Amino acid sequence: MEVSVSQENYLKAILKLERAEGIASNQAIAQNLESTPAAVTGMLRKLCDEGLVEYEAYQGAKLTQVGEQHALSTVRKHRLWEVFLVDKLSYRWDAVHDLAEELEHIGDEIFVDRLAAFLGHPLFDPHGDPIPDALGNIRERKDVVFSSEALAGMKFSVCGVSDSSDEFLRHLNRLGIELGSIYHAVERFDFDGSMEWTNDDGERVLVSSGVAEKILIQIHE
Repeated sequence: MEVSVSQENYLKAILKLERAEGIASNQAIAQNLESTPAAVTGMLRKLCDEGLVEYEAYQGAKLTQVGEQHALSTVRKHRLWEVFLVDKLSYRWDAVHDLAEELEHIGDEIFVDRLAAFLGHPLFDPHGDPIPDALGNIRERKDVVFSSEALAGMKFSVCGVSDSSDEFLRHLNRLGIELGSIYHAVERFDFDGSMEWTNDDGERVLVSSGVAEKILIQIHE
């Protein structure tokens, strides 16, 4: 089945919203895609007619099995392209999203499989998000918590973020925090919940509570 670029964007947005909220409402889809509720309603009806979503007026939309396969394929391509841009072309992790948004619509599955093989079949993208395999399977991370849960004395590595906006990633760049960075939690300040970390070189970084709540870590024994 041929799926247009616009339809792929809708399916990907619905997948994200459905997994976060259980169903994708018209309003949430409109906000996600910067569209109007009327335009969203029209597209949902079309996707429903093509068997890609189940849609009920005033309730929202859910992906069918076929729709979910298309959405996961688009997510897979997006995240593989982000890996390529960062690992092979030396882009920073805060500068790849918009490029990947364009590249994700290349539909040749053989090409995508070769891209995955060229990259060594990565499991996660530069922001720590899991990359679906060719069948749409996603490897769930285990033993991952937000850095706000780290206690003084703990050693941990940064393995992802829950906010991959350019603004947030640029802020982490300014702090020197990147994927794979290893830190020791030194102290949490009661006044505002901010935290002090040190890296293995003894360099200190002060992390606000709001930032710590968006950084995913794996705690080392």
